[in-house]
Amino acid sequence: MTTRITKSPNDHRQYQYIQLANGLRVLLVEDQQANQAAASMAVNVGHFDDPVARPGMAHFLEHMLFLGTEKYPQSGEYHQFVNQHGGSNNAWTGTEQTNFFFSIDNEVFEESLDRFSQFFIAPCFDLELVDRERHAIESEFSLKLKDDVRRTYQVQKETVNPAHPFSKFSVGNLATLSGEESQLRDELLAFYQQHYSANLMTLCMVAPLPLAKLKALAERYFTSIANGNLFKQYPDIAIYEPQQLKQQINIVPLKEQRRVAITFALPAIDSFYKRKPLTFISHLLGYEGKGSLLSYLKEQGWASNLSAGGGVNGYNFKDYNISIQLTEKGLTQLDEVIQAAFEYIELIKTDGLQQWRYQERANLLKLAFKYQEQIKPLDLASHLSINMHHYETCDLVYGDYRMDGLDITQTSSLLALMTPDNMRIQLISPELDTEKQAAWYHSPYQVKPIAASRLQQWYSPQVREALSLPEANPFIIADSVPRNDKSHHPVPTVVCQEEGYRIWHKKDDEFNVPKGHMYLSLDSQFAARTPKHAALTRLYVEMLLDYLTEHTYPAEVAGLSYNIYPHQGGITLHLTGFTGKQEALLSLLISKARERNFTQARFKQIKKQILRNWYNQTRAKPISQLFTSLTVTLQKRSYEPQRMAEELEELTLDDLHEHVRDFYEKIHLEGLVYGDWLTSEAQALGRRLDHILSLVSTPSGESERELVKLDNVGTLMRELAVAHQDSSIIVYYQSTDATPTNMALFSLLNHTMSSTFFHELRTKRQLGYMVGTGYLPLNRYPGMIFYIQSPSVGPLQLLQAIDEFIADFNYAVMQITNQQWEQTKQGLINQIMEHDPNLKTRGQRYWSSIGNKDYEFNQRELVVEEISKLTRSDLIKFMMQKMRTKHSDRLVLFTTGEQHTAFEPLTSDNMITDLRSFKQHAANFDY
Repeated sequence: MTTRITKSPNDHRQYQYIQLANGLRVLLVEDQQANQAAASMAVNVGHFDDPVARPGMAHFLEHMLFLGTEKYPQSGEYHQFVNQHGGSNNAWTGTEQTNFFFSIDNEVFEESLDRFSQFFIAPCFDLELVDRERHAIESEFSLKLKDDVRRTYQVQKETVNPAHPFSKFSVGNLATLSGEESQLRDELLAFYQQHYSANLMTLCMVAPLPLAKLKALAERYFTSIANGNLFKQYPDIAIYEPQQLKQQINIVPLKEQRRVAITFALPAIDSFYKRKPLTFISHLLGYEGKGSLLSYLKEQGWASNLSAGGGVNGYNFKDYNISIQLTEKGLTQLDEVIQAAFEYIELIKTDGLQQWRYQERANLLKLAFKYQEQIKPLDLASHLSINMHHYETCDLVYGDYRMDGLDITQTSSLLALMTPDNMRIQLISPELDTEKQAAWYHSPYQVKPIAASRLQQWYSPQVREALSLPEANPFIIADSVPRNDKSHHPVPTVVCQEEGYRIWHKKDDEFNVPKGHMYLSLDSQFAARTPKHAALTRLYVEMLLDYLTEHTYPAEVAGLSYNIYPHQGGITLHLTGFTGKQEALLSLLISKARERNFTQARFKQIKKQILRNWYNQTRAKPISQLFTSLTVTLQKRSYEPQRMAEELEELTLDDLHEHVRDFYEKIHLEGLVYGDWLTSEAQALGRRLDHILSLVSTPSGESERELVKLDNVGTLMRELAVAHQDSSIIVYYQSTDATPTNMALFSLLNHTMSSTFFHELRTKRQLGYMVGTGYLPLNRYPGMIFYIQSPSVGPLQLLQAIDEFIADFNYAVMQITNQQWEQTKQGLINQIMEHDPNLKTRGQRYWSSIGNKDYEFNQRELVVEEISKLTRSDLIKFMMQKMRTKHSDRLVLFTTGEQHTAFEPLTSDNMITDLRSFKQHAANFDY
C-alpha cells in the first residue's frame, strides 16, 4: 500500500515514496514545470560519528567522494559534467547527517544519476588525492579561524559533557588528519564501510519526468548501494552533566558585539513536530510589539534585538535559546535583563496558553502551506531528503507547516524546564574576564557557576506591569483567495506616470497565490553625494526601521513583511505578503515614516550599532572585504565602511533631521506592483503616492549612478590592509559597453571557465578553499572576476596562477569538441532562461529589469540569442582582445596574509593609493 503524501492544494507536483530492495528510502517528485532536474542524498552519518582519534573524518569523507569513482575515476569529471550541463552541485556535513545534492539539465539527468550514485557504490579514495584533499580541509578550517560563530561554537563544544558526541571538533584540519596517507586512506575506507549503508540513506529525485520513469531510474542506479543493515545508536547520555547547568560562560569575540544567550536544556524535539509547542512558545517570547520583552528592554536602553527558539539540537537534546543583543548599558544590567525574561516566561505559563493565541500562529502556517510557493528543484530535493530523517512519510512535505492544536500538557512540560536550575548563560562581549582558550579557534573564555544569590532572584518572578502578552492580531486572516482576473500584458507596463514618478504593474496569473510584491525606489540627489550623505542615509534607514518595528510587528507576524534599504541613488522599500492587508501596512509605514519621532536615546544607540557593524567589517574574511571594496572602488557613490564611520562619528540628531529634510526636497519615485493586484488598484495606489510626495517634495530626475571606466588603464592595482593569516585576490575585467553581445561573451566565458578554474587552482594546486570565477555586471555593464583566498601563498603567486590559467585556457577551448561546445552553450542558456519557480523570484527579476532599464523585459532573450550564435573562435578572439596579456585593462584587488610577508610582494607603478582622488579623476560610464 502506498502512503499518501499530504501536499499543498497549490502544489502541481506529484509525489511517490518507495523503498528499494536494498532498504534505500526514496521520494520521487514529478515536476512537469521544472526545466531542470535535481537529486539529493542524505546519509545518516555526521561528525557525531567521527572516531575520537580522527576529528573531521565524516567531513573529509564527504570531500573525497567527489574525487572519482571506479566507473568515473577522473577527479574533476563529475564537477565538470554538472557545470557543462547548466547545473550546480555541493554537499555539507552536519552533526548527524551528510547531504549531497546537484541540479542539472533534464536531458542528461540519467547520466548524472549514474555518476552520482557511484559515490555510494564504488568510490576510488585515490591514494594520490588523500594528501591534496586534507589540505583542502585545512583551507576550509583556516577560512573560518576568525569567524566568531565558529569560535563560539567551539567554546560550546568544550563546555558540554565530554562523553557526548556534540563535544567533538567537527571540521577537521591537517593536525587531526595527519599521518601516513596510506593509513589515512585505510581509515577512510573503514569509516565508509562502517557508516555508509543503503538503509541509513534517503534519496529525493525531482524532475519533469513521470513517476514511473523516476522509479525506474532510482531502481536502476541506486539498488546497487550496499545495505549493511546498520543500526544507528548514539550514546544515551545527557549533553549536560548536572554541574554544567547553572553556569555562566563568558566569551570574548573578535568583532565588537555584546550578546547574551539564555539557554534551557530540553529533550529532542522531533516527536513534537505535529503540534510544534516550541514554535508557539517562540511566537510569544519573540513578539516585538508594545508590551513585549524586547519592547521593554529597548525602552530601558538595555537591548536592541531579541530572538527566541534558536539553539543546537540533536538525537537526544535541544538547546532552547533566548538570544538578546545587549547595549553597553544592558551589559551592566545583565541580571535585570534575565529577570525580565523569566517574568515573560511566567506570563506565558499563567496567561499565554490559550487556544486563540495558538490558532493565530497555526493560521499563518495553514495559509503559508495552502499557498505554498514553489522553490527550485535543487532546494526542494535537498530539503525533502533531510525531512525524510525527521517526519513520518505522509508529512514529508507538510511536516514543516503542521500545527494540530494546542496541547497544554505538552507545552507546559516544556515551559516547566525553562527554569534557573535548568539554564546556562552564554555571554559574549569584548570586555569580559577569561582564563582559557578554546582548542583550534583560540577563543578566550571562562566558565563559572552562577552564584546562588543570583539564581534566587529568578526563582519566583513577579511580572512587572510593563510586560504584557500580545493583543489579538488585526492583520491575521483566516483565509484568502486569489482573484481570477487575467493579466492583459505579458510583462509589467506603466500604469501611472507624471514628472518625477512612474509606477509599473503586472497582475500575476501564473502562480495563483493571493500575494503581492511592491517595490518603491525613492531617488534623491542627497542620498549618497558624499560619504557623509551616504552615512546619514544609512542612519536614517536604520532609525526608521527601528522606529517602525513596534508598530508593524503584528503585520510582520501575519506574513506581511517589508524591508527598507539604501542604494547608490536613494532608498528602496520592498513590501510583500497577502494582498488583502498590504495596503493597510503601506499606509501604516507611510504615516509612521512621516512622523519621524527619533529620540536622542535611540539615535545614540542606533548610531553605535551602525558604527560597530562598520568597524567589524575590517574583521571580515579577506575575500569578503575585497568584494565590498570592488564595488566601492568602481562605483562613484559607494564608500568604504571605515570612511563612512569616520563621518558618522561626528554626526548629531540635528544633522539627521536636516538630512531627512534635504533628502525629500526633490524625489524621483519608481515603483513596481506585481502579484494579486488589479490594474485599477495599482493606479489608485500610484495617485495616492503622487499626492503624498507632492506634500513633501518636488519632482526630480533619477540620481546618477556613475561607474568608473577601466578603458586604457592597464592593470590597475589596489592593496587592502587586512589582519588575517590568509592572502586574497580579486581580478576584475570590465566590458566597454552594455550590449547583449558583450553580456553573452562575458557570461559564456565565465560558464566555460568556472569548473576548470576551480579544479585546477583549488583541487589540483590547492591554492585555497575559496576559489572561483563569476559573471559580475556592475551598473548594467557586464564583467568577470577571478577570486582566491589562500592560506598557502601570497598575492603575487595568486596573480601569476590566475594569469597562467587565463593564458592556457585558449588551448583548453580549442580542445573542446563541437558537441561539448554546443552542450556548454545550452547549459548556460538553460540557466539564464530557468523558469521562475515563484512569485518572489519573478518579482525580483522584473524589478532588476526596471533597474537595468530593460523596459522591454527581454534582455535575457537577447543575450541567449547572442550566446546561441557564438563560436569557439569568437570566444578565443574575445579572450585574446580582452585578457591577452598581463597589461590588459583590469582591476586587481589584493590583501597580503600575515604568514606571507616573507614572500615576494605584489607591487606595481599603477597602484591606487588615494581612493578619493582616483574616483574623482577617473573616467565614468553614465548610468
